[in-house]
Amino acid sequence: MATPARATILQLDPEVPIDRFGPWLGANRVLVRAIPIWQRGVPELSSLGDGVIILGGTMSAHDGADHPWIDPLKELMRDLIAARVPTLGICLGHQLLAEACGGTVTVSDPGGGEHGAYPIFWTGAARTDPLVQHLALNGSSTFPESHSDVVTTLPPDAILLASSERYANQAFRVGSAVGVQFHPEASPELMGRWAELHGDSARDARRSLQTLDGELSRNGRLLAQAFSSQLHTRAIAA
Repeated sequence: MATPARATILQLDPEVPIDRFGPWLGANRVLVRAIPIWQRGVPELSSLGDGVIILGGTMSAHDGADHPWIDPLKELMRDLIAARVPTLGICLGHQLLAEACGGTVTVSDPGGGEHGAYPIFWTGAARTDPLVQHLALNGSSTFPESHSDVVTTLPPDAILLASSERYANQAFRVGSAVGVQFHPEASPELMGRWAELHGDSARDARRSLQTLDGELSRNGRLLAQAFSSQLHTRAIAA
């Protein structure tokens, strides 16, 4: 049996865990290690294994004064790209990746963000992208969303992979890294918890997501499977 690949999960906020993505990676023979950044700081590049996932958080990409790990994490993202390490940034991770590579983020966008399940629409470039090409074959995919901040300008060398009806920059690639504004990892239960934190009904959020969860979980699993494949390719080449 082939040696499992190794993934490091950089968790930025105790309220934003890896949730379902961890078991999905495990089902694809990926060993997962989570690092709570707020407790342990930003790790060294050499310790991160075959790939990295940077999760979301309730803080913003501009909160470096209150969260001193933000600027070192942006530097690590640039190092990951330079080393060609498969990297996935989710929500805040997506926003930090954009700013690390020269893009811009608007905090508390006047449009109010997206909260719930939304369709995202894949670009032509997504159809040949190693991470999202299987999802992109359908033209659009529905994912959970929970954000008020948005990437308003992509990095100069970024490739746009997906947009939604309300926000243009839902997914992009820079080198070995992909940022996604949506939450492929989030279960209806976690989305309910986030709704509660924002003063909304956890029960209503859960029920709304549960009616779509067959599609949502399928899409999340496809992304986890594709990311796992990239990690195994890197592990074999190492």
